[in-house]
Amino acid sequence: MNQHLKKLLPMMDVFGIFERDPFGNSMLVKRIIMIVLGWITYSRLRGINKTRISGTEHLEGLPNEGVLFLSNHQTYFMDVICLYHIFFSVKWGFRNSVNFPIYLLAPRSKVFYVAASETMTEGGLLPRVFSQAGAILVNRSWREKGKDVKKEVDTAAESKVGKGLSYGWVVSFPQGTTTPYAPLRKGTAHLIKTHNPIVVPVVINGFRRAFDKKGLRFKKRNTTLSVTFKEPIRFDKDMPTDEIMDILRDKIEQKIPVKKLVWLRDKE
Repeated sequence: MNQHLKKLLPMMDVFGIFERDPFGNSMLVKRIIMIVLGWITYSRLRGINKTRISGTEHLEGLPNEGVLFLSNHQTYFMDVICLYHIFFSVKWGFRNSVNFPIYLLAPRSKVFYVAASETMTEGGLLPRVFSQAGAILVNRSWREKGKDVKKEVDTAAESKVGKGLSYGWVVSFPQGTTTPYAPLRKGTAHLIKTHNPIVVPVVINGFRRAFDKKGLRFKKRNTTLSVTFKEPIRFDKDMPTDEIMDILRDKIEQKIPVKKLVWLRDKE
């Protein structure tokens, strides 16, 4: 009887009340959290600061699953929150704009983002709430509590991200840190070779000036936050890992500038 009921409920669930994502989380709860957080954070993008967006025409024809957004990273939370706002707006047919918050009435819910378990579980109540908006938690093997470490690689991470890709869009930050020009983690290239997603490079700027490291407190108001979506890429599965890394580093504009290289060399 229970088995029949489990099969019947999804068929009757027109509004997705009983729907769950691949990780077993309630999609209804996720949608509610997205709507509430969206309204709370909207003024940070449109009132207190100004958001300049370009390239969302590249998002309009994308499939509903199997898309990996790779971006440079400037704050723990506000980067993702801004990208979510843009995804919601694009779903409603708006291009390069978050000017019309009507899109928060029905946000794009099949979206996930990759986050460090440490950040989401040890930062208090608010990060735990944020994690319910689609966090794919992974254990970082190279950093812990703000210090460089060496731990065993989280072998389940790639599988988790693969689950997210099979269900929707996934946002990831291949540098794994908010430090500018940090090296990209090779796990990103392995993920691309294994799951063959459509990759959309993203470049963000201004978030580090406007917010603190977590992205929850203001540092400077009236800042222009910029988000640029580059043309989607479908990598050849046979492409060498290092070549993939070089392309991604260039696309998300994280190659160390020549002037900075000279400065670092002089410093040594």
